[in-house]
Amino acid sequence: MDVFVARQPIFNRQQQVFAYELLYRVGTDNYYNHPDGDYATSEVIANSFLLFGLESLTGGKRAFINFTENLLKNEVAANLPNHLIAVEILEHVRRNKEIVVACRRLKELGYMLVLDDFVCDSVYEPLMDIVDIIKIDFLGTPPQDRKNLIRKCGNKKVEFLAEKVETIKDFEQALEIGFTYFQGYFFSKPVIMSGKDISPHKLNYLQLLQEINRPDLDFDKLDNIMKRDVSLSYMLLRYINSAAFGMRSKITSIKHALVMLGLQEIKKWLSLIALKGMVEDKPNEILTSSIIRARFGELIGQKCGLAERSSDLFLVGMFSMIDALIGRPMANILAELPVSDDVKKALLGKRNLYRDIFELTVSYEKGDWKRFSYYASRINLDEREIPRFYMMSLEWANGFNQI
Repeated sequence: MDVFVARQPIFNRQQQVFAYELLYRVGTDNYYNHPDGDYATSEVIANSFLLFGLESLTGGKRAFINFTENLLKNEVAANLPNHLIAVEILEHVRRNKEIVVACRRLKELGYMLVLDDFVCDSVYEPLMDIVDIIKIDFLGTPPQDRKNLIRKCGNKKVEFLAEKVETIKDFEQALEIGFTYFQGYFFSKPVIMSGKDISPHKLNYLQLLQEINRPDLDFDKLDNIMKRDVSLSYMLLRYINSAAFGMRSKITSIKHALVMLGLQEIKKWLSLIALKGMVEDKPNEILTSSIIRARFGELIGQKCGLAERSSDLFLVGMFSMIDALIGRPMANILAELPVSDDVKKALLGKRNLYRDIFELTVSYEKGDWKRFSYYASRINLDEREIPRFYMMSLEWANGFNQI
């Protein structure tokens, strides 16, 4: 059985990642035809822990995992570490005495309990005093009903999570009426201000991106840009002197480090560092998602016979949310970056092979398995190989974030 696992971030009020919900698919047909759905779910949970490794999937954050009625009754969650998971009680689970007893038992064992797709109904009352978080479909619930749900059903012990928060406006509205946690892709939607200036330090990073993507890369000019920012120089030297490179002697010169890395690695690494410097006032998940997309696209490109162009695919993923980082339209930013036309077209949503690979990475990231299958077919890629590339990308991103 093939197991596919993606993840979606859950943010707190400060737009920091609080947890990830794990999004599953079993097999390559978008369904599992085993007569016992509980068996399928149990297999997926077991494989997620044993094959992938939970901490690799979530970077040490808590994982929200859906549990069926039988899995709750059989206390399957009790076999998992209580500090790493949140038990999500699905909306179709009956709220009978046996379920309430099972949930109370999990609560006593220290597990976080979450009610999924909540509506204020008396059927939920037996669980209201033991659950930690209530999830509300933000898009599917009218504005006034959202407020009423929190006012009628809220108490000092429970917190509310708004899911399907897709825009900054959604996030601000949810924040205002009292939600504590937020799930969706609002963090990648930029707020564009007409004529907005770029702060001086972001301008330096943008100049760095411009320079490293020129066909006639000038090491002296690049060296001068690096020296303007102490943190850039520090991270470069720390990176090249790490165990990953195994240098026999210590590299102490910026220019020497740039030469040792080589052209493609310079472009890749400095693009990452430049974007890392731009996230000071933005959710860090923007950088993490960009890194995962970049590495994911690069690995897929290598598998698709595009090894010589994999650095371009890396840039597509890396720059896919640069508009959210800088706060300017993508087209304006790309006009200032000397990247290839294929990269620009892909980032602007125009159909080409780069865009197809990018759409594949994003659909996997979101757990949109139907769309994922469509793009895997378009680029003639065996779906069963992709989970391995995704895990490699997560681990690569976790390693970079520790630099």
